Amino acid sequence: MSPKIPGFTERRVTVADGVALNVAVGGSGSPVVLLHGFPQTHLMWRHVAADLAADHTVICPDLRGYGDSDKPADTDGQAYSKRAMAADVVALAAALGHDRFALAGHDRGALVAIRAGLDHPDRITHLASLDVLPTLDMWDVMHGTTAAVGFHLYLMAQPPGLAETMIANSADAFFAHFLDIWTNDPGAIPADVRAEYLRASREAITSIVADYRASAGVDVEHDLADRAAGVALRMPVSVLQQDWGSALGFDAAARWRAWAPDLEHNTVTCGHFMAEEAPAEVVKALRDLLTR
Repeated sequence: MSPKIPGFTERRVTVADGVALNVAVGGSGSPVVLLHGFPQTHLMWRHVAADLAADHTVICPDLRGYGDSDKPADTDGQAYSKRAMAADVVALAAALGHDRFALAGHDRGALVAIRAGLDHPDRITHLASLDVLPTLDMWDVMHGTTAAVGFHLYLMAQPPGLAETMIANSADAFFAHFLDIWTNDPGAIPADVRAEYLRASREAITSIVADYRASAGVDVEHDLADRAAGVALRMPVSVLQQDWGSALGFDAAARWRAWAPDLEHNTVTCGHFMAEEAPAEVVKALRDLLTR
C-alpha cells in the first residue's frame, strides 16, 4: 500500500477538460495549498501538512503530469505550461470551496506557484517558494561549468523523443540520482516514500519531460511578457533557498526582489528537500508568512 499523509483524505478533483488531480486534504481553517517538486509527489509535504492542519485546511495535490494525477498528452507544447498548471491549482481550490488561498511550492511546484501568483493575484493571498529561482532567472544564472549541476534542465529541454527514451532506459537510476545528491540527510526520505517517488516518476516520464520542456519554451515566453509589462507578485512572498547564489555567483535575494517587492528571503543549511529534512523550519516560515 502506498504511504499516505496521516489524517488526510485523498480524492480526485476535475480541474480542466480531461484533467483530474489526485489531492490529499486535511484540517480546517483558512486554506493553504502545497505544491510538490521533482521527482516527488504530494507526499513530500507529509510533515508540514500535518502540522499546518492543526489550524488550516491543507490541500496537497499531485501536479498535472505527476503522481496519480492525470497526464494529458502535450500535443502543442502548452499542456504543461506553468500557466496551465497554475490554472489547475486555482480550479482545484475553487472546487473545494476556496476562492482565495495561501500557496506554497517546492521546486517545480514553486514555479507553478509563481505563475499562479502572477496570473491570479486576486486568488493568492500569500506565496512561498522553496529552493527555486523564477524561470527567467534560473536560465540566466546557469553558465559555464557551473551549469553542470542543472544538466537535467538541458536534457529535458530537447525536442520530444531523446530525453524520454534515455530516461526510460534507466528510469530508477535517473530519478534516484536526484533523491541522492539533493539531500543532506538520506533518512529524511524513508524507503517506502522513496519507492513511491520512484514508482510515480517511472510512470510519468513523458509528462515530467514535457513539464521541463515547457520551462525552456512557453514558460520563458510568459515570463518575458510579464517582465516587459512590469507584472510582479502583489502578495507577501517568502523564499527559502539553499545558498545557490554563493555557489553560482549571483544575488538570489535581488533576483527575487525584482519579482516580489514584499519579500522575505532566507537561506537554509539543509538540502534541497527541505520540507522533509527541516519541516519545522519550513512550518515556521509558512506560519510567519501567513501573519504578514
